[in-house]
Amino acid sequence: MSHKSIVDKAINTIKFLSVDGIQTAKSGHPGLPMGTAGIGYAIYMRCLNFNPKNPNWFNRDRFILSGGHGSMLTYSLLHLTGYDLPLEALKDFRQWGSITPGHPEYDLTPGIEVTTGPLGQGFANGVGMAIAEAHLAAEFNQPGHKIIDHYVYALVTDGDLMEGVAAEAASLAGHLKLGKLIYFYDDNKISIDGSTDIAFTEDRAARFEAYGWHVSRVDDPFDIDAMVKAVEAAKADPRPSLIVVRTKIGHGLPTVEDTSGAHGSPPGWDEINQAKQNAGWPTEPLFYVPEDVREHFKAKVADGKKLESAWEDQFTAYREAYPQLAAELERRIKGELPDNWEASIPVFEPSEKGLATRSASGKVINALADVLPELMGGSADLAPSNMTWIESQQDFQADHPEGRNIHFGVREHGMGAIVNGMAVHGGLLAYGGTFLVFSDYMRGAIRVSALSKYHSIWIFTHDSIGVGEDGPTHQPVEHLTSLRLIPDLITIRPSDANETAQAWRYAIQHKGPGALALTRQNTEIIDRQRYTNAGELFKGAYVLGDFGDKKPELILMASGSEVDLVLKSAEALAEKGIPSRVVSFPSWELFSTQDQAYRDSVLPPAIKKRLAVEAGRTLGWERWVGEEGLVIGIDTFGASAPIAVVMEKYGFSVANVTEKALALVKGTQ
Repeated sequence: MSHKSIVDKAINTIKFLSVDGIQTAKSGHPGLPMGTAGIGYAIYMRCLNFNPKNPNWFNRDRFILSGGHGSMLTYSLLHLTGYDLPLEALKDFRQWGSITPGHPEYDLTPGIEVTTGPLGQGFANGVGMAIAEAHLAAEFNQPGHKIIDHYVYALVTDGDLMEGVAAEAASLAGHLKLGKLIYFYDDNKISIDGSTDIAFTEDRAARFEAYGWHVSRVDDPFDIDAMVKAVEAAKADPRPSLIVVRTKIGHGLPTVEDTSGAHGSPPGWDEINQAKQNAGWPTEPLFYVPEDVREHFKAKVADGKKLESAWEDQFTAYREAYPQLAAELERRIKGELPDNWEASIPVFEPSEKGLATRSASGKVINALADVLPELMGGSADLAPSNMTWIESQQDFQADHPEGRNIHFGVREHGMGAIVNGMAVHGGLLAYGGTFLVFSDYMRGAIRVSALSKYHSIWIFTHDSIGVGEDGPTHQPVEHLTSLRLIPDLITIRPSDANETAQAWRYAIQHKGPGALALTRQNTEIIDRQRYTNAGELFKGAYVLGDFGDKKPELILMASGSEVDLVLKSAEALAEKGIPSRVVSFPSWELFSTQDQAYRDSVLPPAIKKRLAVEAGRTLGWERWVGEEGLVIGIDTFGASAPIAVVMEKYGFSVANVTEKALALVKGTQ
């Protein structure tokens, strides 16, 4: 049998494994796997360096299926090339408890690098991975020791290229000249609604050339040699590369090929059987893999072991020549933190002037930067406002990739997905910052970070109507509630500089995403000699202090800048003979994870009178204040005026909080 014929059989195996899985599940997207099986073969068998027996080998090439709806393509390839993905898992596609879900999920299926499905996210994740590779290579590689050297491949679709997140990421990638980025574009000219002519008619190749990408074309999606040559040309070019491959969606399906009907519905057994017969493929058994094809793919197992073994030999020589660098890289690869790193977290002394929590965050970042050299990130053109700049480091650019400050530009959505890619690549602690109100622009990336438990750190400043004169367009009202709604996202709104330092301490060691909501305005630094230590932030809520000579009749609770407000109100109530308890409540999520005994110790069930104060939507606070409680919040949009005026007009004053508390205790509220 000729080489060409075994390649043809291998491609048909990919196609029909995929479509058998989709039809068996009675749901899925056959169009992409049928149309791009040749591209998948070229990538996995001729281009990608990987070890299927160790999917986490650090110097592997990464592959992202950005059009995650075509997941059966990747599952088929992973199974065939020797990953721990048995044929039974392909037969279990889209079923309860399966490791082959409808869209690829990170850390579920061996060989899946990132969670994809929301179009454009995978495209931008790859940019983050390429940034990580370039930075780590600049930091660790030495003459004669190219220890970090891998590529990021992706298969991207019309839908990916239509999404704004991809445009943002592509623009930045071109500027940064991320030459390790090689994307195949599945140019099938079909979307769900029909031909792309109805809405997507720009010259995509010219657009990417304008972004600063190297662009090439392959007319035959089954010409493996042509695609490999395109990759070789891409590797020789210092720019990121887009290989435009003209495909036919649902290739081989006799009645739906090249139509939108092939996109997202199982074609039916009659259609599949006709396609198999036309290709000279047996209709039975299902999930058929010819033995010679299995042997053909099996070669990747041996190849992968050799690749990793050769790299291990390189690393041994590297360790001998540069023991300190090698030890540091190994620590990073393992995701371990340096000994005693927490000792560098600053402690802030009380002062009359106070300190904005965004400013405290900036001081913490800079204090940690030297002891955590993996800390790297930036903001969406807001570094001076978000306080995200590492002062001892330069910016990351094409001509100095060793820099740790990233200028993301005004690209919040792209930034979010890029940070996710950096985080999941490994070797870095990645963060991204913007105003809290603009977290909406990057919500898709935040949600995926939570779903996938990426260690992404989100810095959101200007966290309330305390923004003042900029007015309601820039005053977040619903955003804290919105972030709290995302499962597995830890949202922290610290009250002062020391809680901010502890919020960073938590975010660094937490193996998942964390969102910090920080003030623009100064907040008083709480006297921790008088009140509880800020380290209690790890519990989500804690008793800051009890006021008065008797047991508390009232609990005052708040987050962020409003904690100082309730402290002052508690003092005023004590002078009036009303004993109260003040609870700092920086994180609902963390408090919810505490046992009932601890929660009851902070919020004793016997104390029914509870008042929560937060400069945001009141929704959700009812869980903590109970039926007899009250919430002072803001359920409208804000207004443009100086901060003191805005806060007073919306009821965030000592006088109003004290008045409402008195009425609550007296039962007149």
